[in-house]
Amino acid sequence: MRLTIIGGGGFRVPLVYRALLAAAGSVPVDELVLYDTDPARTAVIARVLRGLRAVAGPVVGEGPAVRVETDPAAALRGADAVLFAIRPGGTVRRARDERMALAEGVLGQETVGAAGVLYALRAVPEAVRFAELVREVAPGARVVNFTNPAGIVTEAMSAVLGPRVIGICDSPAGLIRRAARAAGADPETVRADYVGLNHLGWLRSLTVGGRDLLPDLLADDRALASFEEGRLFGGPWLRALGSLPNEYLYYHYFRRESLEKTWEAAETRGEFLDRQQSAFFAEAASLGPADPADAGDGPGAEEAARETHRLWESTRREREETYLAEARRASGGWSRDERDLAEGGGYEWVALDVLRGLFGGEGGRRRLVLNVRNADTLPALGPGAIIETVCELSPEGAHPVPCAAPGPAELGLMLQVKAVERAVIEAALTGSETAALRAMALHPLVDSPAVAARLLARARSGSGHDAPRTGDARE
Repeated sequence: MRLTIIGGGGFRVPLVYRALLAAAGSVPVDELVLYDTDPARTAVIARVLRGLRAVAGPVVGEGPAVRVETDPAAALRGADAVLFAIRPGGTVRRARDERMALAEGVLGQETVGAAGVLYALRAVPEAVRFAELVREVAPGARVVNFTNPAGIVTEAMSAVLGPRVIGICDSPAGLIRRAARAAGADPETVRADYVGLNHLGWLRSLTVGGRDLLPDLLADDRALASFEEGRLFGGPWLRALGSLPNEYLYYHYFRRESLEKTWEAAETRGEFLDRQQSAFFAEAASLGPADPADAGDGPGAEEAARETHRLWESTRREREETYLAEARRASGGWSRDERDLAEGGGYEWVALDVLRGLFGGEGGRRRLVLNVRNADTLPALGPGAIIETVCELSPEGAHPVPCAAPGPAELGLMLQVKAVERAVIEAALTGSETAALRAMALHPLVDSPAVAARLLARARSGSGHDAPRTGDARE
């Protein structure tokens, strides 16, 4: 089976390869093809993969062969599955978008805030272009979308590819895993009821042997304090909700506290990642050949690959330690759990589970939380809407499991955010400034059409670096 990664120079690509090595044949991938618009980054990532294979040793075998392509059509042709993970504009644009939003007094978080709207306006045209290319040169391929904002991008791609594209996110799987452990259950044995949109969902039951463990978990402050979402939201609010929200809902429920801590920080998340990853790729480039097609088989090549891998691993660890840092500062200043840091985010394991389900790998049919077409799961959203919910996954595809309707507060928020997502897609594909304004102004975290108009104008003009960096931005 051939797996192609579009965005093959991305920092998190080695997580996928590491998972493939650890899977040791349970996922039927024998060739991995990398494509990226940045050949220098791809060269570094290809060397990290060689280092990973060297570190893994012969216990798991050689792993999938790795090939780098510089032409997207060549990379896609013959692919059985495509992982789509691009970042138009890079971390530089993310940092600029977040800083512009803060200058206007609104949250800039890149998937749920104003910066998420700007990011989606860039990502959607590229995603649709690649979806059309997949349809042309790899008509049988299944596409797994990692590109954020995942719900918006998956919905835009599904207009071209239909159910052949599935969006994934590691947040729901992580929430279910952590909640199950806190409730004293094996995460592999629980049945979860989770529904929403990407980064806007709720875990509403956690069942083992017909018994729902969630009510007792919500009543137990000590158990809630043992895992990330429990500490993030706190027992009183979780009991008021009667559910466990996705971690990104913190930005909606605790908008004032999130904004306060983001103002106080010396740099935004985007600025941190831009600084950190620029330093990583610059240092890593000095350790080996700059040509991604150069396998580096000369003297010292293996040690260079190992050293590049060590550098990547230390950078990855720092990245994970600082994930959602402003939300953790606002909710008590706690640190992430060691197990979550070691697992590296988890989206790579979700991707592998999707491949196992679609291609009949070890374990066969499985249940996963995925971003898929709604069909008739939530009638208020319409059949073509991409929702994030529990699905039955098999070689025939992903199908939402029937679930109870969300409560009025949850459904209301979903409907408003879905209206934003649809306006973003319209604006991105037609160039409509009216649709762009509607998307930005209707976003729950943007509190004024005037602010929305200014943000869009600054994005179009390329300004934004003049935004203040401290708490004085509010004055």
